Amino acid sequence: MMTDQLQRFLFDDFEIRGEIAQAHSAFEQCIDNHHYPKEIANTIGELLIATSLLTATLKFKGKITVQIQGDGPLSMAVINANQDLEVRGTARYEGDTTGLSFSQLIGKGNLMITITPEDGERYQGIVALEKDTLAACLEDYFVQSEQLATKISLFADSQATPVQAAGLLIQTLPAHSDTHEEDFAHVCALAGTIKAEEIYTLQNDELLFRLYHQEQVRLFEMQPISFKCGCSEERCLSSLASLDETEIKEILEEQESIDMRCEYCATTYSFKEKDLQILFTSTNPKH
Repeated sequence: MMTDQLQRFLFDDFEIRGEIAQAHSAFEQCIDNHHYPKEIANTIGELLIATSLLTATLKFKGKITVQIQGDGPLSMAVINANQDLEVRGTARYEGDTTGLSFSQLIGKGNLMITITPEDGERYQGIVALEKDTLAACLEDYFVQSEQLATKISLFADSQATPVQAAGLLIQTLPAHSDTHEEDFAHVCALAGTIKAEEIYTLQNDELLFRLYHQEQVRLFEMQPISFKCGCSEERCLSSLASLDETEIKEILEEQESIDMRCEYCATTYSFKEKDLQILFTSTNPKH
């Protein structure tokens, strides 16, 4: 069984769809070398799973960014993903976050979901973060922006060995049945009984059987989730190329090298003067 994967499922007798995701390794890579406090790391884990679940709704090639911003200790957390479920994420925070709930971490803030297709118009949806959990805020987003009743369960434990992150999404489909609201409430109520240990460790078919052994549930093919950061030495050089040569040399005189740290994967790229000669010759041929 893949440790990092997403799997869609469908209820044969109800107009309801679902998804299960586990991303233990990707979560570990997201928080590795960042030394986030538990509360920040767990929020990143939940956001990573939420983004993976949302990415599964993309029906085109493109990217999705799910970002939360607030005026509390956690000022920003963001996960980027593409249609291949390649993910990366980061967060910015200040102060002591010990024991703070999600709403206390965020304070007053917004949830922003940005979808950027390779072909077509960029779309952004924004809702206020007014609920007590990230899952409830996302459910609110679907009601306000998509008019889709949705149940989301998110789990993350950055203190476990190894770290754990998983989640479940239940969503209504266009419905014609007279009992649809009752059916949806029934399916969501059972989803609400899921325990973290179950979704972390059980295979998806076993988990769904425990929840819905009286229903006909059809599972589709698994999709792998993986951590992938787009940083590189070339991108750093490209960024430095926007600076004036004089400015670069002044920095080098002060500190001997220019160090650039990726905020996503925490990789540090260090450039000495000899490494930057290519910038001086390409931007200023006379030198």
